[in-house]
Amino acid sequence: MTKRIIVDPITRIEGHLRIEVEVDGDNTIRDAWSSITLWRGIETILKGRDPRDAGLMVQRFCGVCTYAHYEASILACEDAFKVKPPPNARIVRNLINGAQYLTDHIMHFYHLHGLDWVDIVSALKANPKKAVEMAQAYSPNPYNCSETHYKAVQERLTKFVQSGRLGPFANGYWGNPSFKLPPEANLVIVSHYLDALQVSKIGAQMMAIFGGKNPHPQTLVVGGISSVMDTLDAHRIGEYLFRLKEIKAFVETAYLPDVLLAATYYKGEGLKGIGGGVKNYLAYGGFPLDDDWNRLLFPRGVVKGRDLAKPLKLDEAKITEEATHAWYKGSEPQHPYKGTTEPEYTGYDQKGNLKGAEKYSWCKAPRYDSEPYEVGPLARFLVAYAQGHKEITGLVNSTLKATGLPATALFSTLGRTAARALETKYVGDHIEEWVNELVANLKAGDTRTWTRCDVPEKGEGRGLTEPPRGALGHWIRIENKVIANYQAVVPSTWNCSPRDKAGKRGPYEESLIGTKLAKVDQPLEILRTIHSFDPCMACAVHIIDPKTDTIRQFKVS
Repeated sequence: MTKRIIVDPITRIEGHLRIEVEVDGDNTIRDAWSSITLWRGIETILKGRDPRDAGLMVQRFCGVCTYAHYEASILACEDAFKVKPPPNARIVRNLINGAQYLTDHIMHFYHLHGLDWVDIVSALKANPKKAVEMAQAYSPNPYNCSETHYKAVQERLTKFVQSGRLGPFANGYWGNPSFKLPPEANLVIVSHYLDALQVSKIGAQMMAIFGGKNPHPQTLVVGGISSVMDTLDAHRIGEYLFRLKEIKAFVETAYLPDVLLAATYYKGEGLKGIGGGVKNYLAYGGFPLDDDWNRLLFPRGVVKGRDLAKPLKLDEAKITEEATHAWYKGSEPQHPYKGTTEPEYTGYDQKGNLKGAEKYSWCKAPRYDSEPYEVGPLARFLVAYAQGHKEITGLVNSTLKATGLPATALFSTLGRTAARALETKYVGDHIEEWVNELVANLKAGDTRTWTRCDVPEKGEGRGLTEPPRGALGHWIRIENKVIANYQAVVPSTWNCSPRDKAGKRGPYEESLIGTKLAKVDQPLEILRTIHSFDPCMACAVHIIDPKTDTIRQFKVS
């Protein structure tokens, strides 16, 4: 006998996401549906506007991924305008995006995803002395590590419990059998959870140095950047480097050791491939290291069917979106240049359940060569690993050796979480190189930050980049010097995709199949896997449908 479980909303994400699953008599998930419950209409709002305004407007897709959409829009316009920004502009954009990676990944692991692995209540039982010993086993100089500090953390947590004001720790599935960390490990990571509340702000400050402010930076323009005085100011560059050193220390002495610590106790999930998903991975490539985008920090490419021995080149013509099971008109696959965004809401049945095989999400179904693909940190690392990228291959292999896991463990929820941590270090290690490149340019007398350009009478362009959550593309078509069509296919659209015309599930849905729940009324395992993608529904949906009466509920039927 099957049971239907609805988790609505999924919390600790950006936006509104509903997950519906069917479990069998053994509490194993046999089918799944991911549904975004708000509508995005910004592409429609952009029609008829000056393309140079699009960057500032598309930032409003989301309050977290603001820079990512800003940059993708500017890149799309530059492609359409046939203009190339000068080297200093490329470098400054990398510095802003690099800071975004550092702050975003730290925040994700500790404040969005960490409580799927860590039992807060268990930390109260830990022996602080043993916690110190455990932390030292994973780092020669652990972050903020002492018996006194760990006792203070326990006292702070106890006050939360006694006051009844648990804040982010309320309504957790504490004591669930799927938690595997011992009390001391829970205490170490909870301690860093609290530290990260301060540390994660540092990356935002780094972004604001060259971005003007954060969120919603203002200093990108078609053809370059406008933060000229900050770029030319040695003091501002020094402020950036000072913060970089501080945040990198946390990554290397807290974040990476904590992920290795968690992997030690959850390695069984990696070996079983829990949360693996659709088996296909795609990356657009990000962080250009030259002005022609021939060298990238993250290479572009495709891995199909988990075949790491046969990396494939990316063919942009094979990217489509369709809406067979999405609340939009039309069901035929469309390339984004020809994409449409016309809402057609049909809702749920009278009991609030899905209407059989009908439309069930405001998320379209992106496909590459007619197949669903996962994007994000794991996809970036697998594409690079398959291509034999020396530095990334070294990071992956050393981590696999330290955990005693085979490469196949990468295809899992655990692998997805570990990849995000590894690329935080990878990006952080390269940021100072970009600062040095900028300083060298300035010393050589190259102070250019913008290339003059005009809006063409007609044209089309795309901006493909790699923000923290994965492959992001913006496509623009210009007619009579204004926007005739605009489409954005965001990372969470790829990952949260509903079924397509052929009935193929999207990555979220496929990743849940075969997962066994320890307790059906505490679907911790669902949250753990979905959170590992770092969902950002706000990037995919924005305007509340006025017909929707209830958007927040959790029920087990």
